[in-house]
Parts: sequence; structure tokens; C-alpha cells
Amino acid sequence: MRLSDCHNIEDFRRLAKARLPWPVFDYIDGAADDEITKVRNTAAFDSVDLVPYVLAGVADIDTSCTIMGRKSALPLMLSPTALQRAFHRDGERAVAKAAEKFGVWFGISSLATHSIEEVAALTSGPKLFQLYVHKDKGLNASMIERCQASRFDALALTVDTIVSGKRERCLRSGFTTPPRFSASSLWSYATRPYWTLNYLFSPKFRLPNLDGHVQEGTGKAVSIQDYFNTMLDTGMDWDTAAKIRQDWGGTFCLKGVMSAADARRAVEIGADAIMISNHGGRQLDGSRSPFDQLSEIVDAVGGEIEIICDGGVRRGTHVLKSLCTGATAASGGRLYLYALAAAGQEGVERALAILRDEIERGMRLMGVTSLEQLTRERLRWR
Repeated sequence: MRLSDCHNIEDFRRLAKARLPWPVFDYIDGAADDEITKVRNTAAFDSVDLVPYVLAGVADIDTSCTIMGRKSALPLMLSPTALQRAFHRDGERAVAKAAEKFGVWFGISSLATHSIEEVAALTSGPKLFQLYVHKDKGLNASMIERCQASRFDALALTVDTIVSGKRERCLRSGFTTPPRFSASSLWSYATRPYWTLNYLFSPKFRLPNLDGHVQEGTGKAVSIQDYFNTMLDTGMDWDTAAKIRQDWGGTFCLKGVMSAADARRAVEIGADAIMISNHGGRQLDGSRSPFDQLSEIVDAVGGEIEIICDGGVRRGTHVLKSLCTGATAASGGRLYLYALAAAGQEGVERALAILRDEIERGMRLMGVTSLEQLTRERLRWR
């Protein structure tokens, strides 16, 4: 299978599985417990239908929108994800370049493998930093200050990761950061020489946003589950979120909101946006999907705060269904991580091109010429 054989996100998943050692692939692909929520995240989009309107004159369409104050060429964001150099040697650099080329938002994680400053220097496109609140308050302050100095466009506080979900695939494979070769997985690494040689002969794997504060994950191998359970602040509450918003002083988003009541609290503390998200099903298995919750949250706070439906997106029509339900935009992580793992920047660009074409085609077939029209008359299309 080659990159040219990839015509949808599932194709990128199959190619990534063929090219990655199984512990690395399972880290991307896996989720918590029985992985029911992960499956539901995508399946939920099947519960609604799009209604096409014909003879609408759709020769010229506009897929652009404004998300958190920045123009985006598509109503789609690339969610922040950790450890990207474990999947491809270029990691966040490849994603940043692809996102800039397509004019869309992308985010980097606190556990990114390229630094805040390096990413900022690499692209002028809209970019978001995702903050995990650590017990080390100096580390939290350092990351916020570095993002301010580097002129990141928004900060997203992740609120659904007080402790780690039970990611059983990672428990079985022994996956750690940095990745390490174990007896049980040695054959998998040996039979993926392209990945293995790139990993061994690339610059040392590190988590530069943690420099000077935390050795775990860079100088000391640790599982993500152990990292979250020992390093993150389980006492984080709404006062913490309000204080971080104040310290940041810029566009502020809460990532991981799943209830209408919490969406209302986000409005009350002055957040600019929420990402309805269950962390890709990697935390609380058995929770509802973001799309399942979207309508209720839109009814509660729509028009008062931007709402991004994050998770399960695999098709351009999933993005359109999110907008028809009242979201500002949709976002996802695996949708580009599979492509990154399969072929680096070229893979991410191909995935974005496919999703862009699906959004454009879907709009034309629905009889929609702009996203403003779609959101303004959203009930008409469902």
C-alpha cells in the first residue's frame, strides 16, 4: 500500500498500521477500557442525515470561516496531540507546515516534541497551545509565558485529564515516552526498519516544553498513564481555570467540556471557546460522544461562546453535520496522526486535501454556497 492508495482517513490508518511498530500504532489507535466511546465518537455522526437542496447555483462556494478570531480556510482544526516525533521524525513540524499550507488551525500539546518557540518561528498560521496543568506551578507559568512571548493565538486548557484513562493496549505493549524496545515488541521494531532507523538516527527524543522542570518523558522513560497520574494536578477546579485564563490574558478555550452545565460555567468564567471532547475516547470509556452532546450544548450556550466539536471526525460530511447542529467548527487528532505516521508532511497534506474536497463536494450537493449560510439556516439542512 502506498500513499497514493489513500483516499480516506481509514486508508491512512491502514497504511500507518503497516509502517509503525505495533506499540507505537496502538498508542495512536487505542483508547480506554473496551474502547466503546472511541467507536461511538465516529458512529454518532450516522445518527443524523443531511438534506440536499437542488438548483441552488453552487458554482462558487466559500469554505472559509473565523475561529477564535482568526480566519480559517476550512471549518476544521487539527487538535493538539502529544509525542508526534514518535510517529514520524518531523513530528509537529510536518503538521505545522501542512496546516499553514491549507490555512487551518493546528495545536501543539504540552507534551509536544518540538518547542513552543520552534513551532512559532515555523508558521504564521493560526496556532493553539494545549495546557496540561501540572503539580509544578512553575512549569505551568513557564509554558504560559513562553506562549505569550511566542505570540500563540489561543490557549486551550485540557480539563478531562485529571487522571489517565486505562489504556489497555499501552499496558500490554509497554509503550513509554521516550519509546523503548522491549523483548515482547522487539520483532515489531525489527520488521519496521524505516521507522526504527529514523528514530535511532534522528536527534534525541525529548519533550522540550518541560525543560528545566520535568525529567519524566525525556530523560526518564515513563508510560503516559503513569505520567498523567503522577505529574498532573488532580486538584484543578473552576477557580484554577479562571486563574489560568487571567494569567494568559488572550483567547482562551476549555478542551474537554461534555455537559451543558459545564459549558455554562465556561461562559461565566469568560472563556472564548469550548471544545466538546472526550479525549478521543482515551479517558472515560462509556461516556457519550461529542457529537451526541453538541445539540444540547448549543441550545444552552450557542451564540455566547464558540463551540468546537472535537473527536471522531473522519469525513468532510462529519464536519458539515457538526456545523448544521450549531458548532463553529469541528476538529480531530487521529484524522491527521494516521497520515503523519504514514507519510509525514506529505501524508498530512494529502489527508487535508481529501477532507477539503469532501467538504466542498458536500456543500455543493447540499446546495450551500457558504458556511455562514449553513450555520444561519442550519435546521433547514437536517
